[in-house]
Amino acid sequence: MFKQYQWRIIIRVILMFLILSLGAYLLVKAQYVYLLVLLPVIAYQVYDFFLFHKKAQDEVDQFVESVHYRDFSRYFDVKQAPLELQPLRKGFNEINSTFKVISKERETQYQYLQKILELVDTGILSYEPETGNIIWMNESLKKMLNIPYLKNMESLHKRDAMLYDELLQIKPGENKIVPLTREKQVVKTLLSATAFQTDLQKFKLIAFQNVNEALDETEAKAWQKLLSVMTHEIMNSIAPISSLADTLKNRLQTARSHFEAQPSTVEDLELGIETIKRRSEGLLKFAETYRNLNKITTLNLQKIFVRDLFETLHQLMQPTLENKKIELEIILKDPQLVIEADINLMEQVLINLLVNAIEAVKDKPDPRIVLSAYQQPGSKIIIKVADNGMGMTPAVMENIFIPFFSTKKTGSGIGLSLCKQIMMLHKGNIQVQSVEGEGSAFMLQF
Repeated sequence: MFKQYQWRIIIRVILMFLILSLGAYLLVKAQYVYLLVLLPVIAYQVYDFFLFHKKAQDEVDQFVESVHYRDFSRYFDVKQAPLELQPLRKGFNEINSTFKVISKERETQYQYLQKILELVDTGILSYEPETGNIIWMNESLKKMLNIPYLKNMESLHKRDAMLYDELLQIKPGENKIVPLTREKQVVKTLLSATAFQTDLQKFKLIAFQNVNEALDETEAKAWQKLLSVMTHEIMNSIAPISSLADTLKNRLQTARSHFEAQPSTVEDLELGIETIKRRSEGLLKFAETYRNLNKITTLNLQKIFVRDLFETLHQLMQPTLENKKIELEIILKDPQLVIEADINLMEQVLINLLVNAIEAVKDKPDPRIVLSAYQQPGSKIIIKVADNGMGMTPAVMENIFIPFFSTKKTGSGIGLSLCKQIMMLHKGNIQVQSVEGEGSAFMLQF
């Protein structure tokens, strides 16, 4: 760009060097007459060289001034300029043209970005944390807050103090759901914050996203799953009750002529019918309890002999176990072992665990389930349901108590989660041990 300009400087320097050399030679030879003639030439060259640089400096100053004020529309006249300055002015014009293109592209990009941000549903707010001055807010945010304009965060404080506090407290990288009142309706809004810095100026950027619809959809799905769970849990109890009722009906038909000869048959029937009655009442209590599970503050606690609990479960599950040819072994070394629990909820927990165990051993050639109870040193009482089924992988074991997680195609994924909630209500816990391919064991700790 400045090639000609540089060559003109070099030529002037060479000419000045030659003239000065000639002057030095005339001075040494004492030819003062010729030296006096040469002095005006030397003075002219020095003045011309100074003037050349002065003009170049003036041109540079004018160019710097245009850049400083971003006046890229300025045009440096090339034709009217001295010959040596024409390449310089041409270069300035080319630089100005380049800046003009860059500035136009940046303005276009800025307008394009603004239009995009105005079209999105997400509200966006940018402000300076130190001064509270609001740099920018898009139309979506104005509509969301029903505010036409905000100059400073203090203005927001006067309109919505709670939102103002939330915006100041949220840290970069955090997400928070806050309720916003819009047109007399509460709208749940997700706030997402980030921060950035340009030069020495810091900015905080906050995005406002309406998540009301997403939460409503999630809640609707949760209700659908809840209905599925209720059906699943009730059917788990009704199936063995139905099976037991069929067994009692068959025995009643075949034992009519033997009532007097076999009084034990009448006792069995009475025990079976009593079991059905108690379990039916327990189902109704369970349905009511599950609906209000999160609101439970007190349980219907009573001292329960573990042997009575096991006997009820045996009566209830025996027909199903016999039908599926599954062996149930009950181990209770201390018949006096007592727990303090809500009997209806505890029966539901154990039924759930037994149904899961039946499902786990269904493909085993020698299916076996062990129901046991014992007291550990330190007064902890353990009720254990173990099976020799397929077992679980470590990944499955980590997730089985998470609501709606299920390894079954038709499972609700809530049974074990419900068991855990019931145990937590009893100030107890539920743990699992499993080896893939060998079986699993669930332990209720009281």
